[in-house]
Amino acid sequence: MPVVLVVALASFNLARFVALCATFDRVSLDAIVSQGVSPAGAQTKLAAAGEVRACIQDALRDVRSCDVEVSVEPVGAAGGGRSLFVSPLLTRFRCVLLFRPWPSSFVMGGVAYESPVVLRHERSMVVDRFRPGVVI
Repeated sequence: MPVVLVVALASFNLARFVALCATFDRVSLDAIVSQGVSPAGAQTKLAAAGEVRACIQDALRDVRSCDVEVSVEPVGAAGGGRSLFVSPLLTRFRCVLLFRPWPSSFVMGGVAYESPVVLRHERSMVVDRFRPGVVI
């Protein structure tokens, strides 16, 4: 019976992770194009990353078991390591989904267990932050 329970929990967590990844893949690219290119308020990279992160978290609706991280970095001769410098405003948005399986911690018979496993899924996209519609 314990083996069946472990297999059932693993299957349940895998199905949730796959569903979250599918939603995250679609929503993260949409959020980058809609919110990252021209964020509301201040036109800084930090504000754009915050807007993208908030948009993704609103769409996932499962905040208890997953975290979203968004980082922004320049692309070009200095940022991407390539010799061809196309535009000084090209920016790479990297969105990361961190998923903690359920149950992440429990106590059984006086013995506490806390799962150290965190599954990670990443999407990135390069855009020109000041020319809407330019996606690379």
